[in-house]
Amino acid sequence: MGVRNSTTGAKRRTRLGLALEQSAKEILAHVKGDARLPTRRIVLPDEVDVKRIRTRAGMSQAEFARAFCINPRTLQEWEQGRRKPDATTRAYLAVIAKNREAVLDALAS
Repeated sequence: MGVRNSTTGAKRRTRLGLALEQSAKEILAHVKGDARLPTRRIVLPDEVDVKRIRTRAGMSQAEFARAFCINPRTLQEWEQGRRKPDATTRAYLAVIAKNREAVLDALAS
């Protein structure tokens, strides 16, 4: 959708429109096999040792739950093996394990 010039009726192409057009061309070339787009494969573990992540952080269950916005009861259930974190939570826990400070900085407001 372009912007119409009121006097000539001609369309002016926006930066967003040009970027979308370029993206569509890249996708088409990729589908045809003419271009190779960069990809990233995410490998998410099926099991996460939540207690190990927490103890390496040097935090109690209450501190860890509060710091990372996790329900304390849910944290207990994970650590005791009665429940397992879903895929999204496993990804979140993986980020906490790898760069706890970045998560804490992101959550600070």
